[in-house]
Amino acid sequence: MSNEELGSGIGGAWDWESKVRKSQTTTNKKRSKSNGLLFSVGTTTMSAVAPASDEDPGERVMSNNTGDFYTGEWSDSFPHGHGKYLWTDGCMYVGEWHKGKTLGKGKFSWPSGATYEGQFKNTFMDGKGTYTGSSGDTYRGYWLRNFKHGHGTQSYSNGDYYEGEWRRGLQDGHGRYQWKNGAHYVGQWRNGLMHGNGSMILANGNRHDGSWEEGLPSGEEGEREALSADFGHCKVCLCERIPVFPSQKLVNWSVGEAGTRPRRMSVDGRRVGNFSKESVDGRHKLFSSTRPVSRQGITISKGHKNYELMLNLQLGIRHSVGRPAPTTSLDLRSSAFDPKEKVWTKFPPEGSKYTPPHSSCDFRWKDYCPVVFRALRKLFKVDPADYMISICGNDALRELSSPGKSGSFFYLTNDDRYMIKTMKKAEVKVLLRMLPAYYKHVRAFENTLVTKFYGLHCVKLTGATQKKVRFVIMGNLFCSEYTIHRRFDLKGSSHGRLTGKPESEIDATTTLKDLDLNYLFRLQKVWFRDFCRQVDRDCDFLEQERIMDYSLLVGLHFRESSCQEPVMSQEGDPIGNDPDDQPGPRLSRADMDKLLVDPSRLAPIRLGIRMPARAERTVRRSDYEAQLVGEPTGELYDIILFFSVIDILQDYDISKKLEHAYKSFQYDATSISAVDPKQYSKRFRDFIFRIFVEDT
Repeated sequence: MSNEELGSGIGGAWDWESKVRKSQTTTNKKRSKSNGLLFSVGTTTMSAVAPASDEDPGERVMSNNTGDFYTGEWSDSFPHGHGKYLWTDGCMYVGEWHKGKTLGKGKFSWPSGATYEGQFKNTFMDGKGTYTGSSGDTYRGYWLRNFKHGHGTQSYSNGDYYEGEWRRGLQDGHGRYQWKNGAHYVGQWRNGLMHGNGSMILANGNRHDGSWEEGLPSGEEGEREALSADFGHCKVCLCERIPVFPSQKLVNWSVGEAGTRPRRMSVDGRRVGNFSKESVDGRHKLFSSTRPVSRQGITISKGHKNYELMLNLQLGIRHSVGRPAPTTSLDLRSSAFDPKEKVWTKFPPEGSKYTPPHSSCDFRWKDYCPVVFRALRKLFKVDPADYMISICGNDALRELSSPGKSGSFFYLTNDDRYMIKTMKKAEVKVLLRMLPAYYKHVRAFENTLVTKFYGLHCVKLTGATQKKVRFVIMGNLFCSEYTIHRRFDLKGSSHGRLTGKPESEIDATTTLKDLDLNYLFRLQKVWFRDFCRQVDRDCDFLEQERIMDYSLLVGLHFRESSCQEPVMSQEGDPIGNDPDDQPGPRLSRADMDKLLVDPSRLAPIRLGIRMPARAERTVRRSDYEAQLVGEPTGELYDIILFFSVIDILQDYDISKKLEHAYKSFQYDATSISAVDPKQYSKRFRDFIFRIFVEDT
């Protein structure tokens, strides 16, 4: 499509609209004589207008009862080729279509005067393109699913200018920012702010070369204040907000008889209303877990054996997080990581000078390295008030029904945001030993996949028992607006890595293992590159800390509305297309797009969190252990993907060395989990890079 064709779209809009309205009037008068064929657009009806004699027979001019208009090429019941679509609110798309979706070069214009001209993919602004805002801001560069992503330049209406790397809509990576007054910054960026090594030169010649943190020079507190006074007035402009994305405006197309209910369509334009018994039987097994999922765990109420322990934990957290503390700097002294850096607090039932009275037993509370974990919570952007309310609010914790293999118990907060795990003394020692390296790693790599730790504590009951309960507070990977339909714990080993449950007992809360895995995960090119880099970094870190036996925890949410075949209910009936069929939390196409592209709504997409991807079904031969990864079948599903590296507190100690020696006599040494950290890291990476592939 030529630039002339694109440019003519806006100028000829009114002529085109007039023509369509005239054709529509003529058609309505002759409705009684028509053959009754109607074109369905979503839930509205769009009538086909007979093409003029000088038009291509493959073109259609169409209008619907909402006032929208389409004219252009048409093939197999879909807009296909070059076409124009005008919405009643003034938005318009002119460009290439493929089976009812914008794909290729095109131009989208908003009633405000803003325009995007460039490449589209599956209704998203994706590829190389230019966005010109109504205020005059202009971005030229690369896009990914409506995000500025890759190399690009931004000219601001106030005269500022940026050229460099972008990630998901914000400056991220290396870039140069030029202010109108002549000052400029060249260096690293993160989340739209100067962050990392960089140089700023003011118009008067003053300059600062060094490290930056969240838009300001970093360093010792006094030095930071002085530098901020000189350089802190250079503020980065915000980009103009796109009011509505093209992917939120488009509709689904289908064709049916007049007066009949339209066939239901998936968002990729495939018909899902008719299907064979074979597809029903196969899908019933795959999607049986999309039925309503009950919340995991048992609420710890009065009378529960661990009720007092829960009260003690909540009292201790409220005390630790709520007590006054100096402003936390992310630049910590080495003394903060000393394993002896801990604070004991007595909690008598009658209360004390520092603690409130309570109805639980007398106990003592210990905070390990409190300054470090306070800094970690700040680094992970955890609001102290929200953190305290989640764990210590009026709602009780939930205890998962059975302890893990290690003997640890797990507790979930009522809002599912945090998981609390009881720990052995040896695990506490490992965490404290690796804490300096862990802090350095998670600070250096924002997208690290390793578990996020928010606090390490101990409750010691007084009296005859003197029982100690140690526990760590972590983020819950699966706290999301999306229902998790399948979850896997993957190590890359085969011995003992089969759940062994019959199909009837497997549900959405069952954690499956390596030999249960029957998918490959296809990531978009940019995501796949970032994923490979981060897995390598995280594995290098764990190997250096002599850690092994860790896993990649993976959660899948099937975007059922975009599957090529229907999702089946327990009774074998199709679900997921009618409003009354609700197997769990479900989002509309528009809501899904808002979540995928608008960081201000809920939480943004990140590596391992809410990632759009595709899963390809695989099958194995009967000899399971000889084939760790199955053969791809070409059967693809749109999914939302979650993953994280968990169980990172097992070092290669004497017990693991003995386990390795013992099992090596009985089984193939490469198939068992207990191996040297270097060998474990290599095997883990090899396996992960076989099941995660680039989506071509």
